[in-house]
Amino acid sequence: MIHYMRRDIAKHLTEWKKSLRRKPLILNGARQVGKTHSLKEFGVTSYKNTVYLNFEKEEALARYFQDTLDPHKLIKILEIHTETKIEPENTLLIFDEIQECPKALNSLKYFCEEASQYHVASAGSLLGVKIAKEEGFPVGKVNFLHLYPLNFFEFLSAIQQERARIFLEEYPSFEPLPDPLHSKMIEFLKIYLFTGGMPEVVAAYIKQEDFKVVREIQLEILNAYERDFSKHAPPSEVMNIITVWKQVHRQLAKENKKFIFAAIRKSARGRDYEAAIRWLESAGLIHLSHLVETPKCPLSAYAETQAFKIFLLDVGLLGAQSHLSMRALIEGDLLFTEFKGSLTENYVAQELIAAKNLPLYYWTSEGSAEVDFLIETESGIYPVEVKAGSSQKKKSLLVYGEKYTPDKLLRLSLMNLKHDGKIYNYPLYLGSILGATDH
Repeated sequence: MIHYMRRDIAKHLTEWKKSLRRKPLILNGARQVGKTHSLKEFGVTSYKNTVYLNFEKEEALARYFQDTLDPHKLIKILEIHTETKIEPENTLLIFDEIQECPKALNSLKYFCEEASQYHVASAGSLLGVKIAKEEGFPVGKVNFLHLYPLNFFEFLSAIQQERARIFLEEYPSFEPLPDPLHSKMIEFLKIYLFTGGMPEVVAAYIKQEDFKVVREIQLEILNAYERDFSKHAPPSEVMNIITVWKQVHRQLAKENKKFIFAAIRKSARGRDYEAAIRWLESAGLIHLSHLVETPKCPLSAYAETQAFKIFLLDVGLLGAQSHLSMRALIEGDLLFTEFKGSLTENYVAQELIAAKNLPLYYWTSEGSAEVDFLIETESGIYPVEVKAGSSQKKKSLLVYGEKYTPDKLLRLSLMNLKHDGKIYNYPLYLGSILGATDH
């Protein structure tokens, strides 16, 4: 991992440190999204010293927690183990791969109740999967943060385009952006759609600018995830998990991206794969977007549990899983329109999740119109249509607009900022701003 890849999570970690309601922290996220790196970096920049413990690498650590959960005793033991003084306020105590030691997870409750002066941050990749069955989860005694792959703005920072990022984030009006800047951002977005936001992949791209190496690393990550299925999933579910995982890119390549179980095999039913989908979602490897036919607040109350699309955690991994040709990078807008625009839609899903950390929803009307995403804000619900090409086709948005009369209809496309009546067009590279702000 390269040292200078500063992540946006740093700001949230700093807020956690200063918070009056600070409790032990659990940093969630899929494997290889940069949790360990982010916590270590936070320790270096914000504390006098850091004590790092990894429960996967050091199995002996678990024995300390078998003997006692008293935080004061544990601090003394861990000081001897690490030969480091653990000072309240001045030391960041990191419990990494905490899912490997349920007792260490339990201990967070007692750190919260009896030793809150200590700053404890933990990370785990398969927490949702591992501890569903565990008793003693410290409910209400921990703070949560979630780390995702780099979003597009983080990618801009990583490739030394910080000025462009700040300009976009602070852009004050809905006037079109200068054409040269717009074209430049589309080119960077094409690179991002191919590389995605896995830190190791981005680091390799920065170092070598070789898309062949990028693809090799993406395939290694996909293989590592598949090894995790066999290692951590219930044996009875492994085959179903692999089946669903390998179906994601195929189902997104359909015109109707709704996940159809019969496409796996004729007799397949939703309930056969329910546990597999839940496992992949808990592991942070997929995002579900649920169908809403009646867009009212809260959307969660109107979502269809059995009708959904599945997106991958990272658009670059989706391209690798689909064996997307590197040729798509250089042939006009091909990258955006390949596989019926599935890369583009997956990218938008990622941007919205990273900006809001909220569930995804989409809307359809009797099969005649479909809006790709719904954004719920304090002002109401806004439809978002994603256009992979520069096409100005907007039938579905207009159908939605006539039916529910929101004050704004949002569209993401390759076009520049443009306002046409109720329709507000954002260029695709501003996806995170769309998700992060109230419109």
